[in-house]
Amino acid sequence: MSQFPTHPNAPADRGQCKAIDPVRKIALIDGHWQPRVVAEMNDYQFKVVKVIGEFQWHRHADTDETFIVLEGELRIDFRDATTGDGAILLRAGEMAVVPKGIEHKPFAETEAKLLLIEPRGVVNTGDGEAGDRTVANDQWI
Repeated sequence: MSQFPTHPNAPADRGQCKAIDPVRKIALIDGHWQPRVVAEMNDYQFKVVKVIGEFQWHRHADTDETFIVLEGELRIDFRDATTGDGAILLRAGEMAVVPKGIEHKPFAETEAKLLLIEPRGVVNTGDGEAGDRTVANDQWI
């Protein structure tokens, strides 16, 4: 039995001790910007998502967020009073960590497939008010 509590929707194995094909899992998702959990490690979740167009500006005050591009390209724009504004472009096989507290907005000109790594319970739209892009946590696929 795991020392880490699981959500009632999580499979008993939490995606552990088995092969997971993230791209195949993404193919099961109907819409864009709808992250789904595929595995957990300690209190971190691995989420897959397909994206197109732009997301909304948001930040996560208490945690970093990792983006790994599996297919396509993803631009992440940044706004930060201390370090200034900027952007990075990630291509398939590349990753980036957005530090906690940094306001960011992902954008994909054409469909991109991503793997996200973040602590369990992180809201995809960050610390702001919930909106039409806010997705319920702990949705497994």
